[in-house]
Amino acid sequence: MSNSMIKRLCASLLLVAAALSCTASSVAIDHAWARATAPGQDVGAAYLELKSATDLTLTKAESPAAGSVEVHKMSMKDGVMEMRLLETLALPAGQTVKLEPGGLHLMLFGLKKPLKAGENILLTLHFQDKGGKESSMKIDLPIKRSAD
Repeated sequence: MSNSMIKRLCASLLLVAAALSCTASSVAIDHAWARATAPGQDVGAAYLELKSATDLTLTKAESPAAGSVEVHKMSMKDGVMEMRLLETLALPAGQTVKLEPGGLHLMLFGLKKPLKAGENILLTLHFQDKGGKESSMKIDLPIKRSAD
């Protein structure tokens, strides 16, 4: 095998590796936290900011602390605040998507135990890029009484 052929092969492999690696590692997470819950409360909420270097879609979230995790959106309709489930959440390249109280947020249903301030829970986010490639990332969320 000639030297130039090896160089071309290496370059091709690097291009393939770059194409396959885009996803979760290109997502920056900031201001992530979960709200502390009262004893006996089996529903909680989590908040964070997501910024992706490439167009991605958040397709699923899960946590061992809850039976299920869903993305919800709060909005005002006819003077009444409504909350609705979003099946997916678009993360446009270069834009910060804020999940915060009163807007987009993660609902944690079927909590296994109350969320206590000062503790942490694990959250796994699943993404898909435009080509259908899936990836995931784990986040250790601090539990707080409020965002401050």
